[in-house]
Amino acid sequence: MITYKADIFFVNLSIGISAAAILNFLLVSSTSPAATNHKSPYSTEFSNNLKTITMPKYVIEREIPGVGKSTAEQLKEIAKASNEVLSKMGPQIQWVNSYVTDNKIYCIYNAPNEEMVLEHAKQGGFPANSISKISALIDPITAE
Repeated sequence: MITYKADIFFVNLSIGISAAAILNFLLVSSTSPAATNHKSPYSTEFSNNLKTITMPKYVIEREIPGVGKSTAEQLKEIAKASNEVLSKMGPQIQWVNSYVTDNKIYCIYNAPNEEMVLEHAKQGGFPANSISKISALIDPITAE
C-alpha cells in the first residue's frame, strides 16, 4: 500500500512579505520510517486514505459583487493588500490560495484559530462572510 505525505513550506519573499504556503507532496511507502514518524506541525495525517488536518486550516467566503470580472491588475492589488497584512501579523497565519468566482472569493488559510483569520480580514478591510474550519480533506485516493 502507498500513502501520500504532505509538508507545507512557508515562503518569504525577499522583501519580507509572506506568500502563499506551498504543498510539497512526497510519495513514501506506508512501511517507511518517514511515513510513520512524520510530525511536522503543518502536516496532513493519513488514516485509511482519509486526510486529517493537524494544523488548523480554514475556508473563508468573501462576498465581493463582481469580483469575477476583476482584471489581473486588480487581483494583484487584492493579493498585495493581503500580503501586507500577513507580513504584519507574523508567520502563524498563512494564505494558501484563493478561488475567485463571479461574486465571491473562497480563501484557504492556515491559522491557529478563527480569531486570527477574522483579525486578518479586519486589518485588510476584507469581508469574511463565512469562516469554516476544515476537518478533513478527501480526494480520489480516499476512495481506494
